[in-house]
Amino acid sequence: MSSSDYWSSRRAIVTAGASGIGLAIATALRDAGTNVWVCDIAEEQLARPEITDRGIKARLCDVSDAASVNAFVAEAAADMGGIDIVINNAGIAGPAAPLHELDFEAWKKTFDVNVHGQFHVAHATIPHLKATGRGGSMVCMASVAGKYAFPLRSPYASSKAAVISMARCLSVELGPDQIRVNSIAPGVVAGDRIRRVFTDRAATKGITYEEMEALALRAVSMKTMVEPDEIAALVLYLCGPTGRPITGQCMSICGGLEYTE
Repeated sequence: MSSSDYWSSRRAIVTAGASGIGLAIATALRDAGTNVWVCDIAEEQLARPEITDRGIKARLCDVSDAASVNAFVAEAAADMGGIDIVINNAGIAGPAAPLHELDFEAWKKTFDVNVHGQFHVAHATIPHLKATGRGGSMVCMASVAGKYAFPLRSPYASSKAAVISMARCLSVELGPDQIRVNSIAPGVVAGDRIRRVFTDRAATKGITYEEMEALALRAVSMKTMVEPDEIAALVLYLCGPTGRPITGQCMSICGGLEYTE
């Protein structure tokens, strides 16, 4: 089977696919020929030309709500005739503060989206992945924060460590069905989200935004941020035919980030 035939015969869903990393992944999959559905909580973003002009289908969905996820997955699977690829991407940054100053509800909300949301998506899509009878792929979006200590961001870091562990467990459970499950751990990713994170952390540390950005990149060997399109390229490799034997891995894409401050 040629690469073009492979992608044109695949059906994918991408959570939080209306902007940022999710949109980059969804458009890369669609441009490769894959049938793609995305969901997001930002309804106005779902109508953006990058989605509609490419023929990507979209639905409003809150991944922290199991009923909302089940409805999204059911509609997408019915429309496409099944699901082969699941990009479990939705997540939030969570609060930036010392743990003893955190409100529990802020901690809980981070886990409701970042961990429980990925559970809901996996729970709803695994039967569809198995039903294809030809294997499949799930990518769970983690973070280098789940690998290292991440001061002032303990809810986010802890949630992403849980995502890495869940993906490893699923890779063993689903391996006999030839379904690969990997996680991706981005580092500092260019975009609106990191600007918000740096703004919050700068305020907590009492420094300027520029100082916070320089501090974050000091730990990156290449001294640059990762672009969403570069993450999308890694997703296509993991979900494509050449990535067939890769499962249970946490793939860092971070420019050589060795520690956090």
